[in-house]
Amino acid sequence: MAGTGLFAEIIDGEVYKYYADGEWKTSSSGKSVAIINPATRKPQYKVQACTQEEVNAVMEMAKSAQKSWAKTPLWKRAELLHKAAAILKDNKAPMAESLVKEIAKPAKDSVTEVVRSGDLISYCAEEGVRILGEGKFLLSDSFPGNDRTKYCLTSKIPLGVVLAIPPFNYPVNLAVSKIAPALIAGNSLVLKPPTQGAVSCLHMVHCFHLAGFPKGLISCITGKGSEIGDFLTMHPAVNCISFTGGDTGISISKKAGMIPLQMELGGKDACIVLEDADLDLVASNIIKGGFSYSGQRCTAVKVVLVMESVADELVEKVKAKVAKLTVGPPEDNSDITAVVSESSANFIEGLVMDAKEKGATFCQEYKREGNLIWPLLLDNVRPDMRIAWEEPFGPVVPVLRISSVEEGINHCNASNFGLQGCVFTKDINKAILISDAMETGTVQINSAPARGPDHFPFQGLKDSGIGSQGVTNSINLMTKVKTTVINLPTPSYSMG
Repeated sequence: MAGTGLFAEIIDGEVYKYYADGEWKTSSSGKSVAIINPATRKPQYKVQACTQEEVNAVMEMAKSAQKSWAKTPLWKRAELLHKAAAILKDNKAPMAESLVKEIAKPAKDSVTEVVRSGDLISYCAEEGVRILGEGKFLLSDSFPGNDRTKYCLTSKIPLGVVLAIPPFNYPVNLAVSKIAPALIAGNSLVLKPPTQGAVSCLHMVHCFHLAGFPKGLISCITGKGSEIGDFLTMHPAVNCISFTGGDTGISISKKAGMIPLQMELGGKDACIVLEDADLDLVASNIIKGGFSYSGQRCTAVKVVLVMESVADELVEKVKAKVAKLTVGPPEDNSDITAVVSESSANFIEGLVMDAKEKGATFCQEYKREGNLIWPLLLDNVRPDMRIAWEEPFGPVVPVLRISSVEEGINHCNASNFGLQGCVFTKDINKAILISDAMETGTVQINSAPARGPDHFPFQGLKDSGIGSQGVTNSINLMTKVKTTVINLPTPSYSMG
């Protein structure tokens, strides 16, 4: 069970502690933040409501610990990461249980997230040793007008303190995707978990604690965003911010100052379906891409743009598959579970009602009980409907019928988002041309959008983000180049 056995020290009575200076602590505020179970809509957990003074203390510890950590050999950093990964995977049950109760993620998917996170940490350790173990050697006479009088040595050095802010939908995986690159690169790490997902993050952080990382190197601060959010992101000790979430990231980027940013801020991922597409394959991918984890994924299929000539057939195939989706509690591994909060459910309902008023065809009856919304396919959606442009983050997939490929591309590119998209066709030449024309960070050919495998580059254009994720890209973003130039008194040439 969560908060017991190996994890007993992370909780004090009913309230989970925060982590700083290698210890689990109770906030001086004497206050806590309740975490509501999306399925039951009742309080499930409580976490500390940390203060700005505690944030200041954590930042000072992080700055100090980072100086020592930067002197730790690469192999030793990697060794500790491998140890943390093993502990994480060996103790997946409490984290998976927390994910089920905090964010209503189906039980089997919760286990998968934890195991995937352990694998990501280990891969990052290995990749970091390779990337950071190499430098460059440049010679001055490779540039016109210079003799060989200068030897330039370059290497990658840490930035300092990295602030990591993961989202509710993958709190463990998207936390370690920030933590592991930061640590292998020689940085210290301050984690601000989402409220929904905080307890699973605290369990994950304890795995790093048990692995034996130095005190102060890793911290986990919980609390209300309204009280410590801006204080964290604008803190002068922070040297890099890695954030995954919604349009809050735009506000952060405007306030952050001159530090590297890694931002993934959502998408309106379009699925373009050509006339020659394998419609059975398309239907399966719309189900997988649009309805897995109740559509609460940045890379979910958010709008289907299908050629009119095959639209009727595709809609019927998707309808048949939607009818087979199970709806219910996450403990039962239901396909569709409650969305994360009542405000999310209300927002989704607003999009659905707007589409209804404007004449969209409902392929199923709209049904909602609390935070649980039954899967819904909307046909004959038009561009004047909100659902055509806004990200529902729920189990609702709109279908727009198009008369040309250009119309589909134009709709995709008119969005303020540009995370991912996909195109279904048997003509690889058309697929490449469409991919090049789509203004998105990634285009999947004959498959639904997806983040991963975790070493693949993952990035968005426009309002979907800044920078690129993926193990290698994250390590590079969390380092900077240091150059040392050796000046020779006379030109020197090998074998000269």
